[in-house]
Order: sequence, then C-alpha cells, then structure tokens
Amino acid sequence: MALIFAFGTLKRGFPLHASGLTGATFIGRFRTASAYPLVIAGPWFAPMMFDQPGVGLQIVGEVYEIGDAGLANLDHIESLGAPGNFRILVLLEPLQDGAPCVAFAYVKSVDLAVPIHTPYLSEYEDDRFVPPWRR
Repeated sequence: MALIFAFGTLKRGFPLHASGLTGATFIGRFRTASAYPLVIAGPWFAPMMFDQPGVGLQIVGEVYEIGDAGLANLDHIESLGAPGNFRILVLLEPLQDGAPCVAFAYVKSVDLAVPIHTPYLSEYEDDRFVPPWRR
C-alpha cells in the first residue's frame, strides 16, 4: 500500500480521478509542509508541481491510499519514466484532525512547463485541463 498526494487532476471532481484513483481509499485533505511551485502550464493546461521545496506556496490536496496495481496505473497515467516526469515523497500536514504523513506526489521538470499560464498556486481549482481523450 502507498499514500498518494493528489493536488491536481487526480482530485475528486477532476478529469483523471476516476481513471487514476478508482478503488483508492480517501484519507483526507492535506497541505505540503514546505512550499512548492505549482502552476498551470503546457498546451493542455495541466497542473504541474516542481521538485523545488521552499519555492512557491504550500499546496493543498487530497491523500489516498492505494495498492501496488493502483500505483502502477498512476505511474502510467503520470508518464513516470518519460523525460521530465518524476514521483517524489513529500511531507504533508492535515488540514483538520489527524497526523502528518509522507506521501508520493507526481512532479514535472520545469522544462515541460511551456508555456506557464499562472503564477504560483496554493490549490488547483482550474477547469481548462484538456484530458488525453480530448486531445
């Protein structure tokens, strides 16, 4: 089992939630303990977080527990292994009751963020993302 920090299109109500987190257990809403850069970028208006702790804002998202098959599915959806696509561990603080935790987050290389459409965000709430099946 693994914990996943969903801060973008994998969150409930967003396009990749059903394909990425079906069968996952919702743990709660959390925010990164450290600031990270989160922007909307690229031709598909994708939320992109960069592995640059201390830059940007604390990011709010959802934590889920998933099994090995679910993690492998997310790795595929998030293009893990392709240039500029990474999975890192982040320290998270609960927004309400609960204990801090460490979870995986999918991050991108700044090189993939062309063009950048927003300043740094603390929470992804945009509806311009173009999912793979509409490209």
